[in-house]
Amino acid sequence: MPVYLRSRVPRPKIHHDRVVRIAKRLLAMSRESGSELSIELIDDRRMRRLNRIYRKKDRTTDVLSFPMREAGGPRTKLLGDVVISVPRARRQARQAGRSMDEELAMLLIHGVLHLCGYDHERGEREARRMQRRERAMWRALTPLPKLTVRTRDASGLTPQE
Repeated sequence: MPVYLRSRVPRPKIHHDRVVRIAKRLLAMSRESGSELSIELIDDRRMRRLNRIYRKKDRTTDVLSFPMREAGGPRTKLLGDVVISVPRARRQARQAGRSMDEELAMLLIHGVLHLCGYDHERGEREARRMQRRERAMWRALTPLPKLTVRTRDASGLTPQE
């Protein structure tokens, strides 16, 4: 079950191997252990562009999922792409009093579930179903490994997450 991870943001530095390990666990929990997954970490500008093109919403968002199996065409091992806005994740983590690691893991869970066919926008019942599955996956992942590397800036201070 290959997981491809690409980070297009300089900060925070990401422990790629740990994010990949979590993604593989999520695939296994979703009974998709034979599938491939692509994860991309991007900035708000790119996320806003993707959201505008694919969802007709001219604003940034935290996570987008692009399922390959809904696209039609020949069957592929690639389940799809999960794209996460790192700046948006950082803001949400701060507002909710969570760590950046927790926020990234939560967004990854949410994105993978969308790839597996869950969709909270289909109605209240489906939203509750997805939320139950998110909580179960979260419990299975905790305690969460450190996913980001805190770095010091030129002044020698560690920036807040």
